[in-house]
Amino acid sequence: SAVFEGIPADAAEIRKAMDEVQHHRETVQPIREKTGGSTFKNPHGHSAWKLVHDAGMRGFTVGGAQMSEMHSNFMINTGSATAFDLETLGESVRAKVLENSAIQLEWEIRRIGKFEPGREVQEFLGRNPKQ
Repeated sequence: SAVFEGIPADAAEIRKAMDEVQHHRETVQPIREKTGGSTFKNPHGHSAWKLVHDAGMRGFTVGGAQMSEMHSNFMINTGSATAFDLETLGESVRAKVLENSAIQLEWEIRRIGKFEPGREVQEFLGRNPKQ
């Protein structure tokens, strides 16, 4: 259970504050895109978006899935992404961030099913996967 406590205020002031928050979100997050929200959790002492950006993955695309140009911790379905595209993109980003910063990003999006990154992720990293 939870207890919420509010402070009475003028309705117009509340609306103005809500509009300001919404405007800010629209300028820094791709809220008009098809996205599952924030993709990776922020590791202690780091911002996931910065790690993704620093690894050169902002805007990176796999099939119909893309890391947002606006906010690099948002994965976007450009209209034709499959689950495979989204998983491969996310795992490629995680692998590149680990390679670049020695930090393992943890998914924030809850995924259902089993995905094992294989040949595509290894090839993306320039490794020769064993057959």
